[in-house]
Amino acid sequence: MATRSTSSKNSTYILSLPLFFLLLVFPSLSLSISSNVTYDGRSLFISGRRRIIISASIHYPRSVPAMWPGLVEAAKEGGVDAIETYVFWNGHEPSPGNYYFEDRFDLVKFAKIVRDAGLYMILRIGPFVAAEWNYGGVPVWLHYVPGTTFRTNVEPFKKHMERFTKYIVDMMKHERLFASQGGHIILAQIENEYGDIEKVYGDGGKPYAMWAASMALSQDIGVPWIMCQQYDAPDNVINTCNSFYCDQFKPNSPNKPKIWTENWPGWFQTFGATNPHRPPEDIAFSVARFFQKGGTVQNYYMYHGGTNFGRTAGGPFITTSYDYDAPIDEYGLVRQPKWGHLKELHNAIKQCENTLLFGNSTLITFGPLLEANIYTDHSGGCAAFLSNMDEEKDKLILFQNKSYSLPPWSVSILPDCKNVAFNTAKVKTQTSVVEMIDEKLQSSEGWSIFKEKVGIWGNPDFVKSELVDHINTTKDSTDYLWYTTSFDIKGGEKISKQSLLMVESKGHAAHLFVNGKLQASGYGNGTEIKFNLTTPVTLKPGRNDLALLSMTVGLPNAGPFYEWVGAGPTSVKIYGLTSRTLDLSSHSWAYKIGLEGEHLSLFSPYGNGDLNWKTYSQLPINQPLTWYKIIVDTPKGDDPIGLDMQHMGKGLAWLNGYPVGRYWPRKSSPNDKCTTTCNYRGKFFPDKCRTGCGQPTQRWYHVPRSWFHPTGKNTLVIFEETGGDPTKIIFARRQTKNF
Repeated sequence: MATRSTSSKNSTYILSLPLFFLLLVFPSLSLSISSNVTYDGRSLFISGRRRIIISASIHYPRSVPAMWPGLVEAAKEGGVDAIETYVFWNGHEPSPGNYYFEDRFDLVKFAKIVRDAGLYMILRIGPFVAAEWNYGGVPVWLHYVPGTTFRTNVEPFKKHMERFTKYIVDMMKHERLFASQGGHIILAQIENEYGDIEKVYGDGGKPYAMWAASMALSQDIGVPWIMCQQYDAPDNVINTCNSFYCDQFKPNSPNKPKIWTENWPGWFQTFGATNPHRPPEDIAFSVARFFQKGGTVQNYYMYHGGTNFGRTAGGPFITTSYDYDAPIDEYGLVRQPKWGHLKELHNAIKQCENTLLFGNSTLITFGPLLEANIYTDHSGGCAAFLSNMDEEKDKLILFQNKSYSLPPWSVSILPDCKNVAFNTAKVKTQTSVVEMIDEKLQSSEGWSIFKEKVGIWGNPDFVKSELVDHINTTKDSTDYLWYTTSFDIKGGEKISKQSLLMVESKGHAAHLFVNGKLQASGYGNGTEIKFNLTTPVTLKPGRNDLALLSMTVGLPNAGPFYEWVGAGPTSVKIYGLTSRTLDLSSHSWAYKIGLEGEHLSLFSPYGNGDLNWKTYSQLPINQPLTWYKIIVDTPKGDDPIGLDMQHMGKGLAWLNGYPVGRYWPRKSSPNDKCTTTCNYRGKFFPDKCRTGCGQPTQRWYHVPRSWFHPTGKNTLVIFEETGGDPTKIIFARRQTKNF
């Protein structure tokens, strides 16, 4: 097959014998040598050599720079060849033309850590990324540029998308990080899973997709571009697969290699739901089947999921934890047996690499759901993948005069066509059990508090005789928006004891205050963001004040036209007055964006709110709208740290000004379907293996060690929305033990 190249350089490879030998023995040396990355229908060529690539997703802003070297090293030790990451546009361009690449968003630093570890890199620029990340990674400000609709053939969106893409490409070129420059970036991605929704955009869909591909190619990066789930990708862009299984995937041209950009080893979590788990046996089965059927690049999404710090989680309702049940957990510890089982799989696949890449494949069918792919090359090499796809029964195969027993839903890998190096269903790695070891907050000082005012603090931002959209008003500058109004109960008008207040909302959550007191709260969930809140309400003759604190819990991150999905109340009515139903929807409403504590930067050690904190001999607890602050010592040792928030309600947390994120120990239903054991056999789906019924979806919140001060004096700030007991907040040291 003809080899395709995105480089203008000649695709003929001439290597001296000593150099070629060194590249075979020490492949990481190729990272320091300028090289083309090309491809044909079988594989990538890197420095003229066919390669099978096993890749691992690690998103740099979902951990911290101090963790990056350890995460990359753990991935390398696990047998991967490359690190994959998205580029998070809204983290890098918070306002038009103003760029940020510091701290967790230091993309170049992360890329160089990957390079220095001797690993390749796959850079998924997007810049739309989905990823359960707030607004899919697209800046919220772009929605308000006139004439803009995301991800379709309109000039304002394309202009800003091209500008950001070029900015990232130029940054990588300046640092000489593309393989064509001697760097380690071997693939780049434009757009993301657009083929699944392209037709929804009508006449603007396909032209936009083709424009995105053409725009990317014009960047002249010297390595191939990919488009995942883009079934109509043009000839010089590789379309790739995202799924739990991609063995049956075929690129849209015989001249393109078979690439799997997202193999999901777990799944994301939403507040109020149970926790999903994917068995290592099934992950290994999917990977083995992919390479059995001619795959060449496979990436785990995620290999380390990390944390949605601050307000970066999308969804809505995606948890602050993005653990993803990945081989490396949220805190940076390897998850056994998943990590070890996949490491053994990678070793077995690598033993077959040359034969897979240079050999011819023969399919042998032994019976229903029982088959083998045999690869033989001209040098006499032979590798075999024996598959039993039956979900129930063990099977016996007679292959080359030898019997092989295959457990259900498993693949045996024979790098020499004789000896089984690995079977996907036979886990030999010990299981690790996670322990969260309590450690009380050590403080020489007590808690200080600041009480938010119910409703408008200062002056209203504006007044309107309608209920406005939450997101269009805050533009995601905060989770919070106050809606306040008042109404009179006329003299002589009877008030029923069964008076009800009903709020209809587009989402995501709201706290309802009547005459300064919290009456009720309403929430959507990860399945349905809209909600109706109906609650008994105590009214009084004369003036009554109503205040709604509306909240977002991460903005939508995917789906066609997702940027037009709104939030906030759409109807407010009171039933039970003897003479009328009181519809407040068109009343005069006063609005205030955000909290006073946010305005005062109470969360920041450098804010101007120090004079507002107060101390009490008896700490008020179970109080809504309360900020808490305490100076705490650094926990001993070097174990990762979680913040145990099981005795709090809902809110936000910071340490030394760093945003820990949203906390919400919202419990799942005890009636959800949970399993004590997980049957690996048969196709996996997100609801197949669930745990945590009747428990908080997320109890502990990761606080990176590097955020603590060496001096030991650390400022912990909590904003509590509904009421909790901060005296029961504790740290927990995360440890694993193997059994």
